[in-house]
Amino acid sequence: MRDSSGKDEPAGGPASVVAVLRHARGMGLRRGLAALSHVNQPHGFDCPGCAWPDPDRRGAVEFCENGAKAVAHEATAARLDRAFFERHPIEDLLGRSDHWLEAQGRLTEPLLRRAGSDRYQAIGWDEAFAKIGAAIRALASPHEAVFYTSGRTSNEAAFLYQLFARELGTNNLPDCSNLCHESSGHGLTRSIGVGKGTVGLADFALADAIFVIGQNPGTNHPRMLTTLAAARRRGCRLVAINPLRERGLVRFAHPQEVRSWLGGSQEIADLYLQVRLGGDVALLQGIMKELLALEDRAPGSVLDWDFIRRHTQGFDAFRAALAERPWEPLVEQSGIPREAMREVAELYARAERTIVCWAMGLTQHRHAVANVQEIANLLLLRGNIGRPGAGPCPVRGHSNVQGDRTVGITERPAPQFLAALEREFGFAPPREPGLDSVGAIGAMHAGRARVFVGLGGNFAVATPDTSRVEEGLRRCDLTVQISTKLNRSHLVCGREALVLPCLARSERDLQASGPQMVSVEDSMSMVHASEGRLEPASAQLRSEPAIVAGIARAVLGPASRVAWEELAADYDRIRDRIERVVPGFARYNRRVREPGGFVLPSGARERAFDTPSGRASFAVNALPDLAVAKGRLRLTTIRSHDQFNTTVYGLEDRYRGISGDRRVVLMHPHDLAERGLAPGDRVDLTSHFRGETRTLLGFRTVAYDLPRGCAAAYFPEANPLVPVESYAEGSRTPTYKSIEISVAASA
Repeated sequence: MRDSSGKDEPAGGPASVVAVLRHARGMGLRRGLAALSHVNQPHGFDCPGCAWPDPDRRGAVEFCENGAKAVAHEATAARLDRAFFERHPIEDLLGRSDHWLEAQGRLTEPLLRRAGSDRYQAIGWDEAFAKIGAAIRALASPHEAVFYTSGRTSNEAAFLYQLFARELGTNNLPDCSNLCHESSGHGLTRSIGVGKGTVGLADFALADAIFVIGQNPGTNHPRMLTTLAAARRRGCRLVAINPLRERGLVRFAHPQEVRSWLGGSQEIADLYLQVRLGGDVALLQGIMKELLALEDRAPGSVLDWDFIRRHTQGFDAFRAALAERPWEPLVEQSGIPREAMREVAELYARAERTIVCWAMGLTQHRHAVANVQEIANLLLLRGNIGRPGAGPCPVRGHSNVQGDRTVGITERPAPQFLAALEREFGFAPPREPGLDSVGAIGAMHAGRARVFVGLGGNFAVATPDTSRVEEGLRRCDLTVQISTKLNRSHLVCGREALVLPCLARSERDLQASGPQMVSVEDSMSMVHASEGRLEPASAQLRSEPAIVAGIARAVLGPASRVAWEELAADYDRIRDRIERVVPGFARYNRRVREPGGFVLPSGARERAFDTPSGRASFAVNALPDLAVAKGRLRLTTIRSHDQFNTTVYGLEDRYRGISGDRRVVLMHPHDLAERGLAPGDRVDLTSHFRGETRTLLGFRTVAYDLPRGCAAAYFPEANPLVPVESYAEGSRTPTYKSIEISVAASA
């Protein structure tokens, strides 16, 4: 089956170039092209989109279609001034779509919604900081404040943010990792002792096989397709495992190659397995069961016994558990025939070096940590960790979500990190765990958290259980959003609310000591510089480090042990302090200025596993319970091609053939017919969890190529269906990819 448009065209190609030019016009064509010429370039700025790494040798064009959309979105020529908010009360803005809100342009000055007022009004920076200081100092405990962080935040701003929260006395530092990638960190840490991947971009040029699981790189990480296409051309075998048949994993036409303009394209996946939603544990166990059978037939020729004996533990228990697992539930739960599992196992056995990539298709299930552990098991069987061209590769969805965690944005900091922070700054940070995103939602809803500060992001929309989140935010005394553009989180606000406009990554950052740069960490642990080149959208904008420092000084006052103004005046000083607190950042200021930056160390890359035993661990996982009631489906949330996280650039999902509507539900044609529905019908979606129901009205049905019993709808429109209590075991990541629903024709 093809996509809903009936077409089977490749991802990329001339259509991507046309889309780039269309969005560049939104910045002013000359200014837009100038901005794009600096994206991902030395002495330029890092793309504000995904965290796919930059190659060592860079061409004149080092951005993808969706990267261009991200730059155009923040570098738009449109402006929001105080007159806009005089015309539009909050109630009016709440009735607008998220796409409309962000399309209105850049925020230009601080805004305040006073208690009892129906709209925002302009306010000065000093008064804004004073209000935040007064509200936080009035709290009965620092634990009544929540400090949320988006993955867009630079290392420098994130380090200052966590430093402020901890000097205040709390570890309430939830972030977008809690919502997306936490399961990868938990699973990998348990298996190999580090919560990050072990490969670099150069490893993709050495791999004999690459598995892409639960990921849609054509939309979410488009530059990855160039890497996959290059690997495929030199003979690397690619296996795609994903419930939806995504165009970017089928065929790709490189927009910068002449042959793509002449209709040429390249096949990407050798094998494409459309696993049922939630069936990844069963599928991976089936592949490994076949792999062990290959080893039994030819002992010593399949498994890397030297690696297993020298570097791992738990293999015997793992093998015994797998031997006892019957084939019937593996095939039934995954929806993949045993013959296909055997084919993948044989391909894997022939490959000397294998990389496994994944994203949120694996990390947002109740059994998400088990998903990641099974990937580690697969790699351990053939020694595919700690050698060139092989290893785990969790692909992060936001440009510095990994870096923020590295420099301290976490509700559960390591004791070593806190001890280093205490030595460097002379205060005792709190040791008790703070609130993650799920915990913050509950605390605000219960009235235990009274001040919310968001450093970027769109918390009200990105989180699950939308109505409960909105109720919680509205119960706060004060909500503060540090943002570049208007979004729904500014409108679902506390008794009082502040919006503080910040510089975008593409804009020049001039502080007291001169022009500044920041740094970010990509998916593969490379830390590199980012320096904005555009004129700021307003003279009143401040940088994220300057805003954090201003808040910290207003809250902590002269008693603070930190010289906030000095750090905000010269980011080299922030990097000096990071170097002394966070391992791996030696000579930070020098190395980050080198071409390409530097890679952070990882013991797992050297087969030195930071686990209690000093060995990598095989995990034994039971099959998850994926049963749904008769007549119901399992729903996953997905992004459209005109979207990045909660930001919607437009209403075209070109690769899936859907346009003009985001309230859609994708279903198998037989599932539609079974319910007496036809493509284009309007339906209501109801989620079911522990006796509770949540309903969304008026979704349009789309016939699509995905397994029977499965359905898909766009994030964040479907987020209200996800209960806040439904999260991954261990990581507490919400289950956006596994929602039990019923579908009924709209009245």
